[in-house]
Parts: sequence; structure tokens; C-alpha cells
Amino acid sequence: MSDEQQGPGAAAGHRLLGNPISQLGIVLAACSFLAVLALLSVDFARGFSNPYLAVLTYVIVPGILVAGLLLIVIGVLRERSHRRKEMPEHIPRFPRIDLNVPRQRLSFLIVVVATFFFMLLSAIGMYSTYHFTEFVLFCGQLCHTVMKPEYTLYRISPHARVACTACHVGPGADWFVKTKVSGVYQIYATLADKFPRPILTPIMNLRPARETCEQCHWPQKFSGSLERIHTHFRPDEKNSPWTIRMLLSIGGGDPGEGPVHGIHWHMNPASRVEYIATDSTRQVIPWVKVTDEKGQVTVYQPRDKKLNPQEVSQHPVRLMDCIDCHNRPTHIYRAPAKNVDRAISQGRIDPAIPFVKKNAVHALLQDARTEAEGRAAIEKKLTSDYAGHPERNKIRNVVAAVQQIYSQSIFPEMKANWKVYPDNIGHSIFPGCIRCHDGEHVSDGGRKISHDCNTCHVIIAQGPERELRSVSAQGLDFVHPGGDIGKELMCSNCHQGALVE
Repeated sequence: MSDEQQGPGAAAGHRLLGNPISQLGIVLAACSFLAVLALLSVDFARGFSNPYLAVLTYVIVPGILVAGLLLIVIGVLRERSHRRKEMPEHIPRFPRIDLNVPRQRLSFLIVVVATFFFMLLSAIGMYSTYHFTEFVLFCGQLCHTVMKPEYTLYRISPHARVACTACHVGPGADWFVKTKVSGVYQIYATLADKFPRPILTPIMNLRPARETCEQCHWPQKFSGSLERIHTHFRPDEKNSPWTIRMLLSIGGGDPGEGPVHGIHWHMNPASRVEYIATDSTRQVIPWVKVTDEKGQVTVYQPRDKKLNPQEVSQHPVRLMDCIDCHNRPTHIYRAPAKNVDRAISQGRIDPAIPFVKKNAVHALLQDARTEAEGRAAIEKKLTSDYAGHPERNKIRNVVAAVQQIYSQSIFPEMKANWKVYPDNIGHSIFPGCIRCHDGEHVSDGGRKISHDCNTCHVIIAQGPERELRSVSAQGLDFVHPGGDIGKELMCSNCHQGALVE
């Protein structure tokens, strides 16, 4: 620690820390240390609410502090190496520490105390950094342009109180490390503007749902049926309502809790459902393999689109889990027609305004390059459509409601909207269930995957009213409000999320 005192070549009072590199390191370390203390107090006082302040507090400034400490060490080692070359006989290879010398004892105590406090603050900082990277604001707001659509939809989703990492990472150190490693490229892609627009889905390296979703949702315990009421408004002058009230056969996947049937039959732990998708969005499924509880294997394929063994070997076989149907459990891009139906049902848009369903949906479909441009186009169109309407307040409310729908479902900067993100729940806009349950998937023995609608849901009431007053316990055949279209035609053949006129 005091090699400079051991020979005549050492100038009096000249220390190893006196070199320019170490001096720069001291300045950087001292300033950044004080800055960390100040930023910590500000962050604690504000309740960790600003992701940019957190990045500064737990990543950037500590990085400068560490860089300053490294400069100190590098400067000392460089200076000592230089002196040892000049006077090898006076300066030993390693420093001599003698605690009997008061000055060295004091220096040693200062180093020990400083190291203790540094390690303590480092531990706090490391924990805070870990906590920050698990925080929703880190995922949603730090990469504002990239994650704006996902964060906006997350905040109005059924999982708005579930942390992003609960689904995208889950418990355990191995997946935490995998995620952080892959996150390095994501940071680079964001900074270099090399990310795709829109963000590609499905996520190919997503953790299996049994290790994430099923920590809260336990399919084996689901049973019975769940009621759903859907009210649609037609694009006519009176915005005529049409309501469908149905029971979804949720069923269950555990023989110990009741019959294995209904929608959650697919999650029966005693059997396996595997499939091959030939497109990147998993919308085309020509091969399905079912292994039942007895170990019997059945393969279903469309008669005219069978895959030969070589083609099967060229595609990855995926084990079906929750995400194959619930593929938009949080980031839900609802189509304009559905969003306007919801707004009318909730009273945010007055159905007494003539053609408001039609005009609101058309306003949402206009091309725009930015959100601001889209909102302005909506205001211009609806104001023009209702230029002669006597109740201006109602029209202003319509404009505000439609602009809100736009800001929560269409993101032109990221080219993200309902059209690029298929929703596999149901089959109204995208094939969804019909990807497999089309009546065309047949086994070699002639057994078909069911195409019977009542397998999954039963319509108990329907009609041109907002509140239906009678139900049928036996179920009803579906009645199309626009007239008979035939049972062979899928909803998604006509309904694309806008209007069918």
C-alpha cells in the first residue's frame, strides 16, 4: 500500500493514486456515488413510478460508478507497473501490508468500511434492478413505440393486474436467465430501429401454459357451463339490435371432478392433443394427433390435403395447450364492429342516432399514418356525417367514444390492429375452433373431428331485442339476423371485423 516509501526513487508524498487515470476514476466514482444516493431517495419518494428514472438510477449511474472504480484500479496498476520497471529492486511484486504502521492500519480500515458500504449498496441496487426489470412499467413504457400497443391493451385487459413476467417469464431462475439473454437483442433492435412492425406472433419460445397460465387457471377444476350474452347492432338507420344468449360448455379435464367433456376436454391430463400448423400464425392445421388415456393414437387429416410422412417430418409437432385457443388472453385487438357494439351496449354511443353503427365503424376504417392523424380523420368524418344533426353534444360524445376505440385498438405507427393478430377464441372473424372442427378432418378409420356447434355451446335465446325475456333449456338452432345463409358457410367467410352490408 505504500511502496512509494521504500526507495529513493519515490518522490516524497507522491502516491499511486496521483496518476491522471486514477484521478479521473475518483471524480467519476465520487460524483456517481452521490448521484446514486440522490436518485435513490427521489425514486423511493416517488414510489418507483417512472421507468426512465429507474433506468438512470439502477443501470446508467451505477454503470458510471463501476467504470470509475475500474479506472482507479487500472490507474494504480499502471502507475505501479511503471515504477517497478524503473526501480525493480525497490518495489516488490506485491504490495506489503503492515497493520502495525498507523497510516496503513487507517487506510486498511477505510478500505474495509468503504467496501462494506459499497457491497451493501450494490446488493440493494442489484435487487432493485431485478425488481425494476420485472415491473410492468419496464416492459410497457421503457420501449414506448414498440410496446405501446401491447401496454395499452394490457391496461384494459382481464389480466391488467397480472405482471407481464408472470406470463412471459414465469417462476424459476432458468427462464429468468433465458429471458434476459434474449432481451439483450431486443434492446439492440429497439435502439437500432430493427424491430418488425407489427411485432410478430405467436411467440415461438413462449413458456408452456402449464408452467404459467395454469398457476392460476386450473383446467382440471373447471366444470359446468358459462353464460355469455352478445348484443350486436345492425348497420341500418335504427341500429337494430340482435342478441344471442348462449351457454359455453366449459366442461372439465379431470375425471375425479366429473365427466371429461366440453371445451376443456382438450386439457385432459390423461390424453394428448398434438398438431401441425403449416403457416407462421398457426391458422392452417392439416394434421391432428390424439392420444387417449388408453394410449390409442388417432390421426386426423383432411381427405384432400393429407400430409405424407415426409411432410409430417418437416414440420414441428406442437402439443396443444391453453394458448392455442386463448392466444390473445391479454393483448386483445377487438375488431371495429365489435368495439362499436360494446360502446353502444355500454351507453357510450347513443343508438338513437341514425346509422351511428355504420358511420362509427367506417370512421375507424380510414387510413392513417399516426394516431393523431387517425383521430383527426375520425372527427372530420363524423362531424361531416352529422353536420345537420340538432344535438351537437351527442355527436361530440360519439366522436370522443370512437376516438377512444381507435386509440385502444388501432396503432398505425406499429401497423398493429385486429387484422394482423388472429383471435382463436370462437369463430366469428377468424376460423378459431374451425381450424380443426371443420368436419373435414378424418381418421383412416372414418372418424371425424366433430363439427357440431352444440359440442361447445348451446344457444338458449336469440332475437331482435337487447334483453331477451325467455330462454329455451333445450337449445335453439342459430338464426342469422340477415337471413338464412346455410350451415356450411363459416362466419369468418363474410365477417372480417368491419361490416357485412
